[in-house]
Parts: sequence; C-alpha cells; structure tokens
Amino acid sequence: MSETPSRIPATDPYAALPARPVDPAQFTAESTYAPTRLPVELASTLLPDAYTSPEFFALERERLFATSWVAVGIAGDVARPGACVVVEVAGRSVFVTRNRHGELRAFHNLCRHRATKLLDNDAREVGTRGRIRCPYHSWTYDTDGTCLGTPLFEGSDVPAGQEPIFDTSVATGFDRADYGLLDVAVDTWGPFLFVNLSRDPSPLAEQLGDLPARFADHRLDEWVTQRSTTYDVAANHKLVGENFMEYYHLPWVHPELARVSKFSDHYRWQGPGMYTGMCTTPVSRNTDAGGWDGLAPLSTLGPADADAGRFVWLFPATALVVLPNHAFVLFNRPVAPNRTVETAVLLAHPESLAGPDAEDGVEQLAKFWDLVNTQDLEIVERVQEGLENPAYRGGRMCFRFEEPLHRFQNMVIDKMLGIDRVPGGDALDAGETMTRMFPDP
Repeated sequence: MSETPSRIPATDPYAALPARPVDPAQFTAESTYAPTRLPVELASTLLPDAYTSPEFFALERERLFATSWVAVGIAGDVARPGACVVVEVAGRSVFVTRNRHGELRAFHNLCRHRATKLLDNDAREVGTRGRIRCPYHSWTYDTDGTCLGTPLFEGSDVPAGQEPIFDTSVATGFDRADYGLLDVAVDTWGPFLFVNLSRDPSPLAEQLGDLPARFADHRLDEWVTQRSTTYDVAANHKLVGENFMEYYHLPWVHPELARVSKFSDHYRWQGPGMYTGMCTTPVSRNTDAGGWDGLAPLSTLGPADADAGRFVWLFPATALVVLPNHAFVLFNRPVAPNRTVETAVLLAHPESLAGPDAEDGVEQLAKFWDLVNTQDLEIVERVQEGLENPAYRGGRMCFRFEEPLHRFQNMVIDKMLGIDRVPGGDALDAGETMTRMFPDP
C-alpha cells in the first residue's frame, strides 16, 4: 500500500511573495517590497535575497552605506592632532584625524597621484610630524588635506646641480594646490565618530532625530573605552541588527540575560530619527551568572535614566546600549552578504571608574557581554544558514515584538528605492505606559 501523501494547504499564505531568486532588477522596485510595506500586524519580513544575494549586497553598499551617516569609531581615539583611525565604509578606506588646529577631518585613504593607499588599517598616527606621506612616490600631505610636496614632479626636491637630469618643465598646467586629499564629511555625537560619503550630505542631526535629547543627561561624550573585542560573524549585517532590536528571543537564547533583563520589563523607546529603540526598566541586580552591576552608576542621572537600560540601533549598522554605569557598542562592518566583522566596545564614565573595585567591575561586565554577544552571533549564523535555503521565501512579522524590525526594514527599503525619509515615533515624554509592547500580566 502506498503511503498517504502529506496534505498541502489549499491556499499558500506566501503565494504573493516573490519567487527565489529575485531578479536583481527588481531590487529597486517598490512592488518587490509590498509584503513588508504593510502595517506590522500584517507584514512579512524583508525578502530573503536581501540577506544572501551578492547583487543586493553591492547595491546596498551604494544606497545605504554610501549615503548615510555611518558610525565608524570612538571619538576619543582621535582626541589630539595627528591621531587617526582607518575605517572602511561601503568598501572604501577612509581615515579620520585632527589637523594642527584640533579640527576633525576625514579623507579617502588614497594618494592623488596614482591612488596608492596612504595609511595602513592599523595606523594610529598619520605620520612623522603630522605629515601623511605616500609610500609609493612620496607625495606628502598635511592633516588639513593640503598637498605639501610632489618630489621630482615640479622640481622642488631636485638636488642642486642635477636640474637637467630631472627636467620637469614638461609638467605644465600642474598646481599641487589642486591635488589635496579627497574630503569625506565627518561629525561626532556622544562617543561616536560618524562619516558620510555623500558629496553634499544632510546634517548628522537630521539622521539622529531626537536621540541627543533622549540621552542628554548621560553626557555620553565623556565616556571612555575600557575594552574592545572583534568578532567575525558568518551572517548578514542586517541579521545582527534585527536580532539586537527585539527581545522575543530572550528566554530561549539568553537564559542568563533574561534573569537580569526580564522579558516583561521591555518597551519601545523611540521617536523621530534613523534608529530603533527599546528600553528595559527596572535594571535588575546581578545573579550568579553575572549581569550589569559591577561599576557605580553615574550620580547625575535623573530617576528614569538611573533605573533603565536603553537599547538603540543606529541606522545602518551600529548598536548602542546605555545603562546607568556603562555603555556597550557594536560596530558592524559588512564584508559579504553572509559575513560581518563586528567590533564590540565597552565604555564607562570616569566617575563610575573612580571606585576601588572598578577594574574588577569592568572585567565582570566584559565577560557578561561576551557571553551575551556570543549567544546572539551563534543564533544569527543559524538564521543565515536557513535563509540560504531557496525553500524559504519570507516569514510573518510577530507584531507584538517585531515592530522595531518592521521600522528598520522599511528604512532599508526606503534607501534601496532612493527615498529620503526619517521615520517618526513616540514623543520623548510619552512614558512607558504608552509604549510598552508587552505589559506585565
């Protein structure tokens, strides 16, 4: 007797979703994203090709990362003239420094002569006496981008008596003033350095929205780095972000964290701006598995901030967690559709570091965050594996907990379509009773 075939539903709830693979020409069509454009209680997730397709990844680099203010590092790393950090945005090397006057500057990391990369990825100083010298033909630049010298090109460095050998008279129409470094827009907020590759970007304040007001009492620009760790993640950068944005997975992925960041203590915390935000209140005490205690809280915080953990995803790819006694940041650099390099930074305010047990407190916090982050990265790598299966065409949003994902995914869609729009949100003083996503039973 033959086996009875398994029943197939008469109506496929995903029949309206795009077949896989999606024609890359459709990645810039509004109709492709119709299921995700629906209200969150009806919406389906972003199409799977957004996490697996090399063509989507290439387009995303240009439309998301090359047009947005991207958080690339900690402002304290370039606190003095000549200090620098070398970063990658949309596949392009950029370095950030301060000039002789202490002004923040950023440039494409290439020589104007033959495009040689000027500074190594691990450079922390631009060069001797604040001079940036090309390793190929020794063209030299100042930290304000000015081209200072072009050896043998215009005769300025030709040894006396050897002028006929190095005749540069044929180099007509050349003025080194026209060959300074190529500028990149740069700005700061709180502890962050931001760069924007656009030629004429909107102010950073427009992208941040009301975040500066929400964090005003934390004095984030005063917080300093305590630890830094790098993770190589076999998953798309958006999966890292979407995992961070929701607490639906908390009880099953983070049993230790769930004991100090209770499922029912979370609520939405976001207003206008290119970000998603949630909060947990109250901040629970440590258990034997660890937690967020370990340093003294900042004494100047008001009652609401003094007992809350704030979780913010800065579009397009940076996580910020701020608690009363420390902050945790995740910088995510997309490398491939299925690979992200993540740098985790633990920060604290000098006041919280003044206690006698501060070093032990920092170490305990670093270990706890490493545990939590490792659990997160293991689960998003499993999601990436599932997304690679062509059988998966999309899933239904869980509206109670995935409103931040819906907000984020629609920001991604806007950028892919060339739409310049900043999402709205709840008022700063709305209070948790208005924004709590899953009230206590």
